Amino acid sequence: MTRLNVRCLAAYFQRFLVVMVFSFASRFAVSAERPNILLIVSDDQRPDTIAALGNDVIQTPNLDRLVREGTAFTRATCGNPICTPSRAEILSGCSSFRNGVLDFGKSIDPELPLMARWFADAEYRTSYVGKWHNDGAPIDRGYSKSNGLYRGGGRKWYKPQVDWFGRPVTGYRGWIFQSDDGTKYPERGVGLMSDISEKFADAAIELLEQPGDKPFFIHVNFTAPHDPLMVEPEFEKMYDAAKMPLPKNFAAEHPFDHGNFDGRDEKLFAWPRTPQETRGELAAYYAVISHMDAQIGRVLKALKASGELENTIVVFSSDHGLGVGSHGLRGKQSMYEHTIGVPLVMAGPGISSGKRLATQCYLRDLFPTLCDLAGVEGPGERIDGRSLQPALLGEKEQIHPFVVGYFRTFQRMIRYSGWKYIEYPSADRVQLFHLSEDPDELHDLSDDPQRARRRIGMATTLHRWMKDNGDPLSASK
Repeated sequence: MTRLNVRCLAAYFQRFLVVMVFSFASRFAVSAERPNILLIVSDDQRPDTIAALGNDVIQTPNLDRLVREGTAFTRATCGNPICTPSRAEILSGCSSFRNGVLDFGKSIDPELPLMARWFADAEYRTSYVGKWHNDGAPIDRGYSKSNGLYRGGGRKWYKPQVDWFGRPVTGYRGWIFQSDDGTKYPERGVGLMSDISEKFADAAIELLEQPGDKPFFIHVNFTAPHDPLMVEPEFEKMYDAAKMPLPKNFAAEHPFDHGNFDGRDEKLFAWPRTPQETRGELAAYYAVISHMDAQIGRVLKALKASGELENTIVVFSSDHGLGVGSHGLRGKQSMYEHTIGVPLVMAGPGISSGKRLATQCYLRDLFPTLCDLAGVEGPGERIDGRSLQPALLGEKEQIHPFVVGYFRTFQRMIRYSGWKYIEYPSADRVQLFHLSEDPDELHDLSDDPQRARRRIGMATTLHRWMKDNGDPLSASK
């Protein structure tokens, strides 16, 4: 080989290395402009429980400020209204049919990219705070560390509890604070406590106060306002149960077995549901939300004190909503708006202030959305979620032509163009609601002959989606 050829070959490899390094840096190098991410998720919070979004009773000053300073998505949905599957959709950016978590006790498909690991690979400091309700542990899912980790494993220390109303506790029994290595801390309490939101906020603040040379990705998961409702003393009299308005769609009983009639959280209320019990539950439910709101305020204050507020994307949402008397239901596991819907607010660099969008979206859209907002190359077609950045920028009003909901083999839902269609295979029932005219879903139009064409069209679209997405129920359609 001649000296000229050697020089040419050396020059070629030099250019190749420059291109490769630049390509790698474009995705993974830390930029001074790259924003931090603070993702806050509550548990069992209805979409209508933020004062700034139209609730005249509840007091949520810190979430209100987030709404004023950011953008709220008013048609966000969870997809699968159970804690574990919904949180798996957040972590994976995929529907339950794709990530394998259709119910409790299921494992996320290990071949899928996961949000925290994706950001860790992009040189983010990924941390986890609070409730963990999926297989494995946060450190197995891309989080470099946990602080204030709360999960099952404390049964031997658990003592029977009663909730704010004196009812025996059936949720979170034996849950305990622990470390990534499995060390348990029973001295911090076992089961839910009235001050647990404060403990989660303390853990998040500790992370915010830790210096680092990389942008942070902190995922904070509250248990509030999931039952059992435990109310902090200073919040006990915030809401007068006697004056608490009932939901417009309050009912003594659901008209048929929707597939979770005797579920654990449905048994919290007596049958038939009573206005008195529902008002008392709502007063405590709101108090727990207001206490969590105060803790979120503490976290945001610490974020500001750190000097990172202006360079941090803050997202608030919940894993799903809740019945609390609506349609005769106490728990989740339904396709009604109060449950399949979730609050979703985003604020920070690149996000408009005081904006509300009716763009239909899912919780699984958070993964690609945060990638776009952070300037990190996203996973593309490897996940189901779609970035909401075009909606945030005003480039698109529609990201998904419709949204679909599902609960075990008992319920399927599709919503678009101001309409919702629900199927209950086990009950051999369907429902059709014109949400634009009937937002509280009080008038089932499924038997209206004038709406037959719409009902059939929505059913056809739903069944096609089910087949395309591997829904096992599609085989019977």
